[in-house]
Amino acid sequence: MFAVLKTGGKQYKVQAGDVLRIEKLAASAGDKIQFNDILMVGGDTVTVGAPMVAGAAVQAEVIEQIKGEKVIHFVKRRRKHSSQRTKGHRQHLTLVRVTDILASGAETSGVAAATGTADARRAAHETAK
Repeated sequence: MFAVLKTGGKQYKVQAGDVLRIEKLAASAGDKIQFNDILMVGGDTVTVGAPMVAGAAVQAEVIEQIKGEKVIHFVKRRRKHSSQRTKGHRQHLTLVRVTDILASGAETSGVAAATGTADARRAAHETAK
């Protein structure tokens, strides 16, 4: 059985046991999380959402929070005012292992939904008021 999930503005085709490097989530190592934005569930029968499959979910376990490869951005200006500048960046990522794919019954599973760090900051800010 496989599923296509959406997180961090990207789509991933996953099966049970897959390890993914995704955009940083608000979870620590060892936490169980659940992705609720499922676009398609496949297996014996294929279910395509419009736009999401109702009641479907993918459960995963957070392995660790990591940083991606270093990306170097080099800018060089020529002609009259020659200058050069080097900037580097390492993206924050979350390493997760897919444990289970639920075709239905995601609401009653009791596992916390996966949220990005921006969503977690926004929720914490609203509860502080």
